Amino acid sequence: MGDVESYLAVGGVLFVLGALGFFTRRNLIVMILSAELMLHGVSLSLVTFGHMHHSLEGQSFTIFILTVAACEAGLALSLILALYQKSKSLDVEFWSELREPDLPPPMLVDDAGLSPITPKPPINYPRLTPAGVVPEDLDKYDPRVQHAASQTADTPKEPPSPKDLKRSVHEHFVK
Repeated sequence: MGDVESYLAVGGVLFVLGALGFFTRRNLIVMILSAELMLHGVSLSLVTFGHMHHSLEGQSFTIFILTVAACEAGLALSLILALYQKSKSLDVEFWSELREPDLPPPMLVDDAGLSPITPKPPINYPRLTPAGVVPEDLDKYDPRVQHAASQTADTPKEPPSPKDLKRSVHEHFVK
């Protein structure tokens, strides 16, 4: 079991070195290489766990990770070349200047205390007039109940009887 701990330690060291390189460097190529180093540290750990448990799952996950890493490296390097042709610099700050014209600029370290998002005013959507019987157990002084009450007529306390309903329909059509 002495080999397992040493392989896991090397995988952990690779991951930590990659994370430190990714977060501390501003050169895009070094950042991409640091991300690759992190992926290889995870791959070494997965292969070690697969060997430790006598299964091939660690190797199969490593194949997928290496495939994703190769695709990521190809796309990242093509983007880096395009950026270098445009700006003649590999500084990460130039990426922040590539944005849509209607978007606000990114927050700088000096602006960290300010709120980047301005709250939008609430939207007052139109409301339908309430229909139906008002329950008796409602508090009539509650502002929500008063707001829900009809503004044009009194709200009925109970529904009309079938006899009244037939009479009103008959009067409407007989006229």
